[in-house]
Amino acid sequence: MLFDSSIRKELARSFGAILVVLVTVVMTMMLIRTLGQASRGSVSPSDVMLVMGFTVLGQLPTILSLSLFVAIVGTLSRMYRDSEMVIWFASGRGLASLLRPLLRFAWPVMLSVALLALLVWPWANQQIQALKFQYEQRSDIDRIAPGEFQESANGQRVFFIDKDSSVEGSFAHNVFIATNEPRGETTTSARSARIEVRNGERFVVLNDGQRLEFSATQPGLKLSEFSEYATRIGVAPSSAPDDSSVKTRSTAQLLARASPLDKAELGWRMGLALAAFNFVLLALALASVNPRAGRSTNMAVALFAFIVYYNLLTLGQSWVGVGKIALVPFLFLLHGGTLALCAVLVTMRHRQWSLRQWLRTRSAA
Repeated sequence: MLFDSSIRKELARSFGAILVVLVTVVMTMMLIRTLGQASRGSVSPSDVMLVMGFTVLGQLPTILSLSLFVAIVGTLSRMYRDSEMVIWFASGRGLASLLRPLLRFAWPVMLSVALLALLVWPWANQQIQALKFQYEQRSDIDRIAPGEFQESANGQRVFFIDKDSSVEGSFAHNVFIATNEPRGETTTSARSARIEVRNGERFVVLNDGQRLEFSATQPGLKLSEFSEYATRIGVAPSSAPDDSSVKTRSTAQLLARASPLDKAELGWRMGLALAAFNFVLLALALASVNPRAGRSTNMAVALFAFIVYYNLLTLGQSWVGVGKIALVPFLFLLHGGTLALCAVLVTMRHRQWSLRQWLRTRSAA
């Protein structure tokens, strides 16, 4: 029908434009955040784009839900302002008749949100954690970059080598090592250094340097010079990434476990899928606008409702995680209550019920 096709075409244009804008904004924010992590040494600089991509992929359920919500509110509000809704209502089309074309347009988006929340979200978190683990488990030698001060894996040593050195060649010039241990602090400098493997352990052999020691238990400094000095570099353990984070567990694993944290994460993922459907009804209920009122009033109210709903979803996740409420009652109260409220609002607008009119009629009676 002309009524259905015209609404779906306008929704598609609006949804596409809003999605591009939101993805661009989120990618910019995630890029800044990932660059900050790389500067702190949590993420490899070469993996910044990968970490950012996986992070944005994990945020897509929220982005898609918000894009769908804003697209429906914006489209229906424009139809109200341009008096198109009056024409459709005069032809016998009520507000509830809009639900069918809206759901026909929104069901692929809602299905995508469900798949992303239940399947892609834990996979993206696993990839991010694997990249961080791989970078953090490098050996101390692998961390050294010529011309830069680099901290060791355990945070007890700081290395520096000359810019003209080549770490890949296992040889360096003008080496500086500062060590901070409970027994004291040492500062070692050498003209050159090389890497050797002795009995399965890696050593840095320093040549022509000096060592300054400060003991935490004895006063004074100890200065010594050497022609050759070897210090062992601890090798990172070859263990697997820690999968204790509930965000990295698959939905099937969460269903098989019974801890409150697992239930909270499961409620969050299921809540994103259920909220996508409620946002369609909520947008239909809040899209009504007075042409004489401001253009952004109803959009501000709609965005406020979205923020409140999303924050309640996050709050419910924390409550389930600490055991204040069970998972099933939480899902029923939040999402079932929102569905019932939206159904009441849509019914009132469809039948043109007004609380003010009802009060006037009651007072007159």
